Amino acid sequence: MAAQAQQESAVVPVHDSVRDREIRLEQEHLDRVYRRLEEKISEAEFLMRDAAQRGHVGTPGALAERDAQVFRAGIHLNRLHNEYEDFLFGRIDLLLGKDGKKGPDGAYTAVEPAEGAVRPDNTADIAETLHIGRIGVLDEDYAPLVIDWRAPAAAPFYRSTPVDPGRVVRRRVIRSKGRRVQSVEDDLMRPELKATLDGRELAVIGDGALMAALGQARTHTMRDIVASIQAEQDLVIRAPAASVTYVEGGPGTGKTAVALHRAAYLLYQDRRRYAGGILIVSPTPLLVAYTEGVLPSLGEEGQVAIRAIGSLVDGAEATVYDSPAVARTKGSYRMLKVLRKAARGALELNDSPQRLRVVAFGRRLELEAEELAGIRRTALGGTAPVNLLRPRARKLLLDALWERSGAGNRHTDPELAAELRSSFDEDVTSEDDFTAFLDAWWPELTPAAVLDAMADERRLGRWARRVLNPGEVRKLARALQRDGRSVHDIAMLDELQAILGAPARPRKKREIDPLDQLTGLEELMPVREETQRERAERLAQERVEYAHVIVDEAQDLTPMQWRMVGRRGRHATWTIVGDPAQSSWSDPDEAAQARDEALGTRPRRRFELTVNYRNPAEIAELASKVLALAMPGSESPRAVRSTGVEPRFAVVRDALGDTVRAEAARLLERVDGTVGVVVAMRRREEARRWLDGLGDRVVALGSLEAKGLEYDATVVVSPAEIADESPAGLRVLYVALTRATQQLTVVSAERDEPDAEGVPDLLRD
Repeated sequence: MAAQAQQESAVVPVHDSVRDREIRLEQEHLDRVYRRLEEKISEAEFLMRDAAQRGHVGTPGALAERDAQVFRAGIHLNRLHNEYEDFLFGRIDLLLGKDGKKGPDGAYTAVEPAEGAVRPDNTADIAETLHIGRIGVLDEDYAPLVIDWRAPAAAPFYRSTPVDPGRVVRRRVIRSKGRRVQSVEDDLMRPELKATLDGRELAVIGDGALMAALGQARTHTMRDIVASIQAEQDLVIRAPAASVTYVEGGPGTGKTAVALHRAAYLLYQDRRRYAGGILIVSPTPLLVAYTEGVLPSLGEEGQVAIRAIGSLVDGAEATVYDSPAVARTKGSYRMLKVLRKAARGALELNDSPQRLRVVAFGRRLELEAEELAGIRRTALGGTAPVNLLRPRARKLLLDALWERSGAGNRHTDPELAAELRSSFDEDVTSEDDFTAFLDAWWPELTPAAVLDAMADERRLGRWARRVLNPGEVRKLARALQRDGRSVHDIAMLDELQAILGAPARPRKKREIDPLDQLTGLEELMPVREETQRERAERLAQERVEYAHVIVDEAQDLTPMQWRMVGRRGRHATWTIVGDPAQSSWSDPDEAAQARDEALGTRPRRRFELTVNYRNPAEIAELASKVLALAMPGSESPRAVRSTGVEPRFAVVRDALGDTVRAEAARLLERVDGTVGVVVAMRRREEARRWLDGLGDRVVALGSLEAKGLEYDATVVVSPAEIADESPAGLRVLYVALTRATQQLTVVSAERDEPDAEGVPDLLRD
């Protein structure tokens, strides 16, 4: 704010004619960029046609070249055809640099101005102007028309400040719709200079780029902040990817946006290492839907997986919520012991046979229940996956039958004895009775089947003895009896998959596909022993690992969820994004232990985001009162703006639903964007009925669903209900109060004990 005030004092307000002139100049440049893009599209289309003609040549080499050319041209064409709003969004006007070296994008690499770039009378000439956009564009002479926002030359657009301006004199944010420039907003980084460009004094338009960006109305999808990223955010985005990068910051500091931009930046820096190998884990499906459009708008599509924590296991999806008590049980480390016992105990389900009878060498052999139980205990010794122990169990059964047969004493010659044993094993295993017994006695277990078995309270009580108390067993069994899975069930399914393992299957001999020889694919792809379908099926069954893992809202992950995410990044570098003050997990220390186990011994580096770009100071001040209760001694991030609009307090007089609906309707009239109504989790469906008919600009969501989202205005319903939901309720309430970018209304019910002004007890001084 001080920098903005300094700028305003140094700049004389301009007439609309100057603004119009600057918009016209930017329009001329944008037109030139699009003409160049159209030329590149024509080139890509020519390559596609040329590649098709090469297909008429029947040699494998020509076909391989055609396939490769079509692939490359197709990617290039698809990228060029994507015309995004704000394709060209920024500009920096720079002083002469210390050296004249140019980078691969055609821009000069110098960071600091040359000696003499600023004259003694504080005048200077602009030596270089760079436009910043989604992707880099060069003109026909390979001079930069647009610098890719991730390129080193674009870094000053984000990092320059009046305190440390470098070569930057003016930073401009350009707003456009389609191919038309709508407005420009400028920041002066060197307000003391009188700079000239092409013989004309440098104009400064608007009230400041960041403030303009912050004032825009929100939609239900996230708007990337590529045009308003500030210095501390840019440092995180461009930080080296080695080891583990921790990013902490309070509400509104741009943690989620920074994480998404970091993914795009890493791909740009080292595409070979990270292409197709970056996983971004979000806490809720709502946040995934809110953010998934950002990466395509930054030029990275199809190479980053954004998954909700409840969608990390293929074939399973979280659709229900657990009560806080059940969630604490399912998410804690204690569940690991229960699941291990359940995985082994599930072998005894479905009336496991108590006797094995086979005929070998013309003699009937039997193993009784006690012997079979001993063999199973021996086979289950250690921690190997249960399904992978079936071959071991099979061998132990054959050993016991061989011992029972007495045939081992027939020969003293080792070779003859081995030959006899081999014949015995073949004789036994070829019997249908033995195969049927093994299938029933040691069945192939699935994670879903084991979890379903845990829904039996009596059985679960045996498996959870001395781990869970009877009340926890009862609640857990009842929760598992419901239709649908919760996010905590997904983590348990993943853990069970690791405990059970996928049984080894014999690899089929690959049949030669004549199409491979005709298309030249063998020259483009590594030699493989399995068909593409077999490989796809195998990879779907195996645990997927990534080169880089970004965890958003990491403070909410339970110990079991950290184990699940950790399996996907065993050899990865990591970016961990979160805020302890917003944690909804009741035991942060236990979660921190699980996180450290997932990350291993990798070195850590930490960044902290300290500026709240979302909330006006009036809302941030109210939320800080809850933060003081939730985490005494914690400091909330500094809000950068004030609207003069204080939070509104409303008290329920008749029906809660009528009051909430009226307050939501009131806010819809006062803001242009979205309105979020945040309620306790148990009221989610009820709240949606309250708002029926108000339109798609208003949305009802539970307190745990609000994490990471933002709205132009919010209605927070009964702070006391939200705070009392769980041991972490005060932190959850803090999150709810920090979702609004413009206006906040708090609705108090009787439980909130509002005062004469309607202020609930939790929000009073």
